[in-house]
Amino acid sequence: MATVDTTLPGNTSGAAAALAAAHSAEHPLKLYGGWFCPFVQRAWIVLAEKRIPHQYVEINPYHKAPEFLALNPRGLVPTLEVPPADADANNNKNKQPKPLYESTVVCDYLDEAFADPGPHGPRLLPENDVYERARCRLWIDHICSRVVPAFYRLLQHTGDKPYSLDEGRRGLHGHLRAFADEMLEHGDEDGGGPWFLGARFGLVDVMLAPWAKRLWLIDYYKTGGTGIPSAAGTPGDDATWARWRRWFDAAVSRQSVVDTWSSEDQYVEAYRRYADDTTQSEVGQATRQGKSRLP
Repeated sequence: MATVDTTLPGNTSGAAAALAAAHSAEHPLKLYGGWFCPFVQRAWIVLAEKRIPHQYVEINPYHKAPEFLALNPRGLVPTLEVPPADADANNNKNKQPKPLYESTVVCDYLDEAFADPGPHGPRLLPENDVYERARCRLWIDHICSRVVPAFYRLLQHTGDKPYSLDEGRRGLHGHLRAFADEMLEHGDEDGGGPWFLGARFGLVDVMLAPWAKRLWLIDYYKTGGTGIPSAAGTPGDDATWARWRRWFDAAVSRQSVVDTWSSEDQYVEAYRRYADDTTQSEVGQATRQGKSRLP
């Protein structure tokens, strides 16, 4: 059995360290996370966007403490510890905290459970349009089952792979272009804003933003980088890539995304094992096995 590398720095840094410190006090709602994990960043962005009181608990998921495994036997982050409902207070059996995991589930829960627009702002999924909610979920699935695996497939490319670096690039391009084309066709109807729903930042944007923030790692580690046109007039640029850049620029500078981001030198070290394809993380192994949906 391959040995999991446990040498990652154990703490947040940069802006994320300040946010973690601000949410270090004991609180019944706890997010267990790892600073390097984009799946964790999804949940953290939702907590920040909706101004939800919580405690952030930084853990190394490669050192699975017994108390954490008791909460989530899979030992994966993000894990959300949800306090028992007040109605359960007199029922000893229901006094234990209730765990949730899988980033899409955690984010969906937080959006629904903290729905009051007064303290928590607007819902991240359209509240009054059942079709638009369904369309958002279709594109969340596109991100989870196509874009994210293509990101790791390209980042983990090495010379012994049965596909070329250019093939990996084209795969990522195709899925990002499909996302941008959807925004060109539908997303500009609500005020012409940069987001998937136009002027309204929402859960679809949350699902992709952590990987948008990490695209530079492909440029850092892989010859030719992402190959995505970076400016108007760049070879290959067209309306689709222009729409992508509009979304991308807004996403990587969104305050909740910036505030949940550690120092870039830490990401260089954390993702070196992906670039070398030596990582034994569940995501890395799933990518190696060609799975279309990652943990």
